[in-house]
Amino acid sequence: MRAVLFDAPGSPSVLYVGEADTPTVGENEVLIRVAATAINRADTLQRKGLYPVPQGESSILGLEAAGEVVGVGAAVTQWKAGDRVMALLGGGGNAEYAVADAGHVLPVPASLDMAAAAAVPEVWLTAFQLLHLVAGGVKPGQSVLVHAGGSGVGTAAVQLVKLAGGRSMVTAGSQQKIDTALSLGAERGVNYKTEDFAAAVAEWTGGKGVDIILDCVGGSYAMKNVASLAIDGRWVLYGLMGGAEVDGPVLGGLLRKRGSLLATTLRSRSREYKAELVKRFREECLEGFKGKEPLLKPIVDSVMEVSEIAAAHQKMEENKNNGKIVLTF
Repeated sequence: MRAVLFDAPGSPSVLYVGEADTPTVGENEVLIRVAATAINRADTLQRKGLYPVPQGESSILGLEAAGEVVGVGAAVTQWKAGDRVMALLGGGGNAEYAVADAGHVLPVPASLDMAAAAAVPEVWLTAFQLLHLVAGGVKPGQSVLVHAGGSGVGTAAVQLVKLAGGRSMVTAGSQQKIDTALSLGAERGVNYKTEDFAAAVAEWTGGKGVDIILDCVGGSYAMKNVASLAIDGRWVLYGLMGGAEVDGPVLGGLLRKRGSLLATTLRSRSREYKAELVKRFREECLEGFKGKEPLLKPIVDSVMEVSEIAAAHQKMEENKNNGKIVLTF
């Protein structure tokens, strides 16, 4: 089968499409003929040699895929050949065929084409996990600060906050990304290049601060995050795009606000955890993607051929994407 490969860590130029063995399906797995897949920050880090592949997962890039089931394991009863599905993967999505745990698979709503479906699993499940499993849920009227509001996770989080009856504010690096977030339900957007988001939060909340922060930036935002947090607020850290080092009295600020700092990842979670996450998302959110005027919609920045994989990684690393970058075979 064709797959995205690289022989040594490096820049996007090390990526190429080559031949790899078609994966074999395990007892509790399904084999998917991939129509579309997508890229995530974890893929760019793995390509650089900065993100070790979790034990037992494919070393091929790609944490999500959409396509057609072409094979099922002996213990699988809920899926059959011909089903249109989208799947959360531990790796292997950037290939013509991928295997997924049967419990990590979702049906593709009729309203979504395969490119849109490929933009769902990793970022929507991540956003749902951050808000509802890690932060403990969003109550009606609660406020959420979403960093990287133009990213796949960011655009999903804004919609999930709205679905839960909450209010959101985003940070982003361009007016286009802010406008997208506002169109999805965010109440306020801040260009972090030109505006102090902590001051904007204070103004937006009347000095109260936000109940939840979704943070993929880390170190460089730490002090402003503490300043932006409400009493008993929850700061959810899921990335370190701004570095892992922290300067200043962060712990003192958290203590004064009785704040919680919650750090999480998804890829390294157990199969059981992911299956429960997928189950809850299916029960609570999947219906929102259905119909002519869906409540929820995946935001696709661009659809590129898999042969353009190097350009796709370059685009993500330059933060030029507004939503997901999807690859098709």
